Amino acid sequence: MDGVHLPVVVVGGGQAGLSMSHRLGERGVEHVVLEKNTAGGEWSSRRWDSFCLVTPNWQCRLPGFPYSGDDPHGFMGREEVAAYLRDYVRSFGPPLREGVEVTRLRRTGKGFQLTTTSGVLTADQVVLATGPYQVPRIPRLAERVPETVLQVHSSAYRSPEQLPDGEVLVVGSGQSGAQIAEDLHLAGRRVHLAVGTAPRVARSYRGRDVVAWLDEMGYYRRGIEEFDDSDAIRFRVNHYVTGRDGGRDIDLRAFARNGMRLHGRLVGVTGGVLRFADDLKANLDNADAVSEGIKDSIDAHIARQGVDAPRETRYTPVWVPPGGPGEVDAATLSAVVWATGFGTDHRWIEVPVFDGRGYPTHVRGATSCPGLYFLGLPWQHTWGSGRFCGVGDDAEHLAREITRPRVAPSPAEVRWIAGTRTDTWPPDDDWTAPRTVA
Repeated sequence: MDGVHLPVVVVGGGQAGLSMSHRLGERGVEHVVLEKNTAGGEWSSRRWDSFCLVTPNWQCRLPGFPYSGDDPHGFMGREEVAAYLRDYVRSFGPPLREGVEVTRLRRTGKGFQLTTTSGVLTADQVVLATGPYQVPRIPRLAERVPETVLQVHSSAYRSPEQLPDGEVLVVGSGQSGAQIAEDLHLAGRRVHLAVGTAPRVARSYRGRDVVAWLDEMGYYRRGIEEFDDSDAIRFRVNHYVTGRDGGRDIDLRAFARNGMRLHGRLVGVTGGVLRFADDLKANLDNADAVSEGIKDSIDAHIARQGVDAPRETRYTPVWVPPGGPGEVDAATLSAVVWATGFGTDHRWIEVPVFDGRGYPTHVRGATSCPGLYFLGLPWQHTWGSGRFCGVGDDAEHLAREITRPRVAPSPAEVRWIAGTRTDTWPPDDDWTAPRTVA
């Protein structure tokens, strides 16, 4: 690829990058999609064996390729999702180059220069579709957990059999943490779960999946500019629920009633003892309040529209935690699973389009640098941004931007662009890799 120049380069071959390629192909725009591994491969490589989508299959509607299987109201598993993306690639044959990693992106006077593992190429415009889940994040206190305890990030967790016999602590109660805790619990393992502030949502209510109600109510089409707390929404943790076994609620209180040990947030490790905050009750109450609030909005929609829907008894807590902070002796644990999320590493992007937190500044994916775009970010424009149900709409918007007639930059702008080189994402010294499963 050395010396090649293209009108558009798309970096990333997941659902976002492939959707972008489809939209560009519809317009006859010459481009290439660069993927450092295989297209959609992270669905298999970074998820556990029992993983499945938490949104129904009918929401899988990539551009030109809606779900066409025989279970629209079911939830595809890990390998089914990977197969869906492979089938998507075969459906339209994007100009995809797999096994090509972009290691440097810089602005030039005439566009962009991309240094890759297959050479250097240039482009008039670039779409960064690398997603938000790039670098596993683990708190520094992991270093103080005794070496006798195996530590693994959720991205490396595969099954209960992977971990040594004994009690397991899962840290984090977002979608991954709650589902991994359930996976271990159902396998008969003694599980401790450090519960954070993630909200929850019911799987179904008044005769329908909650996702179907919210879709009908237009929630998934609301632009982020319609929310008063738009900045906070972009960084909000997803609600925990599951599509496992046809879909059901994840009720942490029920897990506790049936033997799982729930704790507040993990706040320290001292002398081989893991210490937890006294916030478990508040976190469970807040999660329940969010779920019940969503039901309130569904009730209001049903009344407003005159929908004939069955009545349903509201949720009643089945377990109430005792007060006070908690402790666990590390000597009782065989493993810790860190479900503490991911960060991004944009150090290879040498264009000043990031804010003080390292988040790209953009309007619907278009950055302040003409010709540079992001696609697939959470809440890039709507709830569906980055998801199978909405990334195609964002790709369509960017395709219009990319093909819009432009005014050539002034000589002063060209000189400024050519002289710009900024390292925008310094290393984060607050995180470290743990000892992981071989």
